[in-house]
Amino acid sequence: MLNEQDMQWVHETVEKIIKKMDWVSDKSKNKIPSTTVNGEHDDRSALGLSDNLDAGLACWTNGFWGGIMWQMYHETGNKKYVDIARYSEELLDTCFEQFYGLHHDLGFMWLPTAVADYRETGNADARRRGLHAANLLAGRFNPAGRFIRAWNKMHNEEVIGWAIIDCMMNLNLLYWASEETKDPRFRQIAMMHADTAMANFIRPDGSSNHIVEFDPETGEKVRTYGGQGYENGSSWTRGQAWALYGFVLSYIHTGKQDYLDTAKRVAHYFMANIPDNGLIPVDFRQPATPYWEDSTAAAIAACGLIEIAAYGGEYEQALYQNAALKMLKALEKERCCWGKECDCILQKCSSAYHDQRHEFNLIYGDYYFIEAIFKLKGDGLFLW
Repeated sequence: MLNEQDMQWVHETVEKIIKKMDWVSDKSKNKIPSTTVNGEHDDRSALGLSDNLDAGLACWTNGFWGGIMWQMYHETGNKKYVDIARYSEELLDTCFEQFYGLHHDLGFMWLPTAVADYRETGNADARRRGLHAANLLAGRFNPAGRFIRAWNKMHNEEVIGWAIIDCMMNLNLLYWASEETKDPRFRQIAMMHADTAMANFIRPDGSSNHIVEFDPETGEKVRTYGGQGYENGSSWTRGQAWALYGFVLSYIHTGKQDYLDTAKRVAHYFMANIPDNGLIPVDFRQPATPYWEDSTAAAIAACGLIEIAAYGGEYEQALYQNAALKMLKALEKERCCWGKECDCILQKCSSAYHDQRHEFNLIYGDYYFIEAIFKLKGDGLFLW
């Protein structure tokens, strides 16, 4: 339970979110934003998929604007958010039609849109879209290695045996499909992937690899890659956040204790590395210069820590919740734009350490910050 002072801060932040999203949603109602250009939301609604990761990866973010709209509808009851959310949901049908560029991020695309719609309204078309996406995700499962293949191509090269830690969040689409259809195969695939991730991604100290390559014929682990972190063996913070949040969600859906234990192990590693100012770098093992931040990692990890806090005693609850509050308060004070000079809320987000661009706006940063604040309020929409 939050103390009175912290709860007051939560309610004040909720009011800031409501005020900001009221005008931003009207301004961007015919867009699917991913970032900003000169403070204005860009528009990815016309961006087609590509079978090549370099050209098509941006589409994985196209579910988060709809997710924000469903969170806002759940919080306010204002139907305008339903209409805006469904605009994204319907445009995503183009991705089903194009097919070739779809990869493991189907959960990120259709859980915050179609599945959220179905959960909130019972929309039959939304249910169909969600189940279609779940079947496509299940089709990427490699039974020899017991993993879900991540991408299709990387720099025009096949990456058939690659799996990434991010997929722990996409598994929730499969859990939902099993719960919805009573067909255990979706849950079984999700749990086999989660078991493989536990064994091959999470290191003894609780940190996580980003990419693991398996032999697609035998399932044998071949090697790891640094991916979006600083280098192989380093600690990409958004990857740690995906692991932390992903494993506790797998526990919530299955009750398997190993998943909660793994989530806690990753959480303790993450908490031990939170800087004094509460602002999270791109990689916990990056050099002192250049020093890049990633506010998205803080927001995602906070969501996971809040969930983990519900499954411990009084001491553990306070431990995890206080770590989440430290990061969220730092973001709200130092890294949030509440005015009209920028359409996004969260500032200083980074996608990868070695990208040319750092510390800009990313729509999923806004999504997870909003989700975390609504979780703390106690009545947020459980989207995953």
